Amino acid sequence: MNLWVVLAVNSVTLGGLLFLLSAGFSLIFGLMKIPNLTHGSFFMLGAYLSTTLIAHGLDFWTAAIVGGLLVAAFGGIVERLILRRLIGAELAQVLVTLGLSFMIADVCLMVWTGDPIRIATPSALRGATTVAGLGFPTYRLAISLIAVVFAVALWALLDRTRLGAMIRAGVDDPAMARVVGIRVSRLFTVVFCLGAWLAGFAGVIGGPILSVYPGLDQEMLPLALVVVILGGSGSLLGSLVGSFVVGFLYNFGQAMLPELAYVVLFLPMLVVLVVRPQGLFGRQTA
Repeated sequence: MNLWVVLAVNSVTLGGLLFLLSAGFSLIFGLMKIPNLTHGSFFMLGAYLSTTLIAHGLDFWTAAIVGGLLVAAFGGIVERLILRRLIGAELAQVLVTLGLSFMIADVCLMVWTGDPIRIATPSALRGATTVAGLGFPTYRLAISLIAVVFAVALWALLDRTRLGAMIRAGVDDPAMARVVGIRVSRLFTVVFCLGAWLAGFAGVIGGPILSVYPGLDQEMLPLALVVVILGGSGSLLGSLVGSFVVGFLYNFGQAMLPELAYVVLFLPMLVVLVVRPQGLFGRQTA
């Protein structure tokens, strides 16, 4: 297969995984103004938990859902017991979430050791699918489709439900949302758990492609941060567009300019920060 086509498919696949990871991160930052540096750890933790669940007899998709729920429960505990006490303390938030990510990494290393673990591709999605005369890995196409389905579902949740209206109100003006009777603190927990679940689920479905290994969290977190900065915090559309932009920049940069791969990735972020600090689709704060 042509190298450009391979890179494009890999970029779309990575973009899909990054969307699942960054959508929750963006909503958490947009609503709570907390730079949650444990988000990459949620991705890795979900993947590790799924390996144990699969080893105990669960099928891949059940393990992905349950693993995501376990990560969501852990995220809810972190939000309720720790982050809720640090609202407005930006430096403390950064240090605490960074420390938590290191602790999660150490626990994962102790429990699952340092050897990479490959999650088997679901049997129904193995092999290749022919599109326009070209064969594409079926599982990578499935990840792209899953990302689109989740994007539509999240859009429907945010734009077509009462809960979504409350979340948008909390993102736009939390003080006014409290005045009209919205329990913003409960929204904090709901959004944090949703973001943690998305990250954990993404870690599981990314396992057959990326494998699971120590340091996976620190590889994925910077990519999610770039997505949020490019797209704008609190913007679902920004997360979607930013994820695929970063996916293409990362893969093509690694292949075409390996010596400058991170320049290719981070330079657009720096330009956006200078020209439009709120991101491409973010709203200007008063």
